[in-house]
Amino acid sequence: MSPQGKQETPMTFGPNESAIDEIVASCNGDLRGALKALLLVNEHLEAEIAQLYAAAAQYGITERGNNVLH
Repeated sequence: MSPQGKQETPMTFGPNESAIDEIVASCNGDLRGALKALLLVNEHLEAEIAQLYAAAAQYGITERGNNVLH
């Protein structure tokens, strides 16, 4: 039980946990470095999404709805 008297749910070890372990290991155990790397990857993916939306807009794909690409 937690200090507040609430029952805690045990964390499950799933695919995300092993991915996190791999990312941290690739940064030699440096959590700050792993976070920085993930933020950079996220920025890159967001830029790619923006490019996809821009390309889709050129062909009128976004006219069908707001969530066509997402």
